Amino acid sequence: MPVTTSNIYGKISVSDDAIAKVAAHAALECYGIVEMVSRRLTDSVLQLVRKDPYAKGVKVSTLNDRIFIEVSVMIKFGVSISAVAESLKNAVKYKVEQFTGMIVDTVNVNIAGVKL
Repeated sequence: MPVTTSNIYGKISVSDDAIAKVAAHAALECYGIVEMVSRRLTDSVLQLVRKDPYAKGVKVSTLNDRIFIEVSVMIKFGVSISAVAESLKNAVKYKVEQFTGMIVDTVNVNIAGVKL
């Protein structure tokens, strides 16, 4: 379900897929993040059918004007997991809020594993 807002320029709707792409780009720019991963097998199968790999590992849900984001990632070996997760939360929240102009309520980070 897209998020919708109105201002002096008119009504603006942003789809969940667009939000997921922005969140994935923000996550991949963070230090310590190696790749995005799908949490479930059905998500992996859907990614094979889709042509856009950038929304992989990101689940977006909206309620009224609030956005809830769940990100699943693989991190680099040797980095502080808590520091990378906190940095990831802040980066995703900032980029999505700047993109949509709406409030991101929560960003949950799932660390799927560590890569050397």
